[in-house]
Amino acid sequence: MAESFPLDEFLDVAVDASKIAGEVIREAFYQTKRPEHKGQVDLVTETDKACEELVFNHLKHSFPNHRFIGEETSAAFGTDELTAEPTWIIDPIDGTTNFVHGFPFVCISIGLTIEKIPVLGVVYNPIMGEDTTERDKPSVDAITNRISKLLYKVRSVRMSGSLALDLCGVACGRLDLCYHIGFGGPWDVAAAAVIIGEAGGLVFDPSGGDLDIMSRRVAASNGHLKDALVDALKGSA
Repeated sequence: MAESFPLDEFLDVAVDASKIAGEVIREAFYQTKRPEHKGQVDLVTETDKACEELVFNHLKHSFPNHRFIGEETSAAFGTDELTAEPTWIIDPIDGTTNFVHGFPFVCISIGLTIEKIPVLGVVYNPIMGEDTTERDKPSVDAITNRISKLLYKVRSVRMSGSLALDLCGVACGRLDLCYHIGFGGPWDVAAAAVIIGEAGGLVFDPSGGDLDIMSRRVAASNGHLKDALVDALKGSA
C-alpha cells in the first residue's frame, strides 16, 4: 500500500519542516526558557508549541487530507487515535528537559504511518546538526529493577533523555541496544523506527513480538542481538 504513495515527496517536505523548526530551536536554545510543568516532572515550553505548529502547518499545506498526531496537541485535545489513513506523528522537541537545561541532546521527530505502519521518518538534532515517562515510585522502582538486571549483561547503560535519538543511535551503530517502556507516546518512536529499519537494525516489542507504536513499549537492536535482549528482559518487560 505504501508503495502507491509518493514517499520521496513526503520525505522532502518532512525534511524541510524539520529544518524550519530546527532554526527556531537553535535560536531559542541559547536564550532563557520559561518552561511549564506537564505532569509531575515533564516540561513543556513555548518553543515546543511553536515548533509543533510550524511543522503541522508546513505539512498540512502540502498534504491537507492527511491526519496528524502531535505530542502537544494530542496531550491537550486527546487526538491520538491512529487510523489506516496517512498520519504524521510529530514530537516538536524530543528531550525538552535537555533543551531547558542547555544539554544539546534534543531533536525534532517527524514520522509518517500508512495503514498504521511507520513508513517514513525524520529525526533532526538542530544543535548538534544530526539527522511523558511515569515517575511515581512504583514506576521508578520498576525501571531501576530492569536496569539492575541488565547491568551485568551489558558493557554500560546510558539514559540520554531523548528516546528518538537513542533509537537513532542504534541505527548508526553508536548503541547496540535500546529499550523503553512507558514513554510519552507514538511521536517518540514513529520516525526512528523507520530509520532503524532502513539501517538494517531491528525494532520490536520488548517481549520479542511486533512493534505497536501506540503501546508505549519499544526495543531495538542491531541484527545480531535481538534474541539476547529479549531473553535478558524476560520477567522485567
